[in-house]
Amino acid sequence: MSMQSSIHPYFNWAKERLDEMDATLASMEEKAGEVQADARVKADNILIDLRKKRDDFQDAVKKQSQVSEAAWASAKTKLESDWNAFEVEVKKYVDNFGKQIEQQKAIFATQSAAQLKAWHEAADKFAVAAKEFAAGQRGEIDTVVQRMKTDAATAEETLQKLAQAGNQSWTALTAALNETRTAFDRADQAAREAFKKATAA
Repeated sequence: MSMQSSIHPYFNWAKERLDEMDATLASMEEKAGEVQADARVKADNILIDLRKKRDDFQDAVKKQSQVSEAAWASAKTKLESDWNAFEVEVKKYVDNFGKQIEQQKAIFATQSAAQLKAWHEAADKFAVAAKEFAAGQRGEIDTVVQRMKTDAATAEETLQKLAQAGNQSWTALTAALNETRTAFDRADQAAREAFKKATAA
């Protein structure tokens, strides 16, 4: 992926969600054998539906990779709806088949790891892209990138504390992921705005 697309509007937003979808599915598929035989067909159907939702999301993101910011903004509304539908299905799976705390913790751990990886990758891409600007143009970009790295470290600490705390409800775990996801989105937006200003200067 080119440097331009790595700072393309909404790319990091979509990539972070897609990485979480992949991690969630991998965790669920790994634990699928633990579902009781009488409920396995229903569990498998939810997993099939989740895979389809992930594949559709991935296809939609690929179609947007070279479009304008306005087109992305329009597509993002649909992608947000698709993301929310995926989360609803994950909750349904957890409510029905993932009641064991260990399985919930495993799903949370994979989602957290995917989210944090996306943060670090985005910060690294922004840092590399910043080097393309003259030193005088990079001040705000460097500041925003450093803030993004600091926010990622704070999010990582928060998520690790929750993972180690033990018996957190699924609602508490997903609330923490939503909070850190929102912080990532704000940091990503701030970085993109800093790039726009530097480019316009």
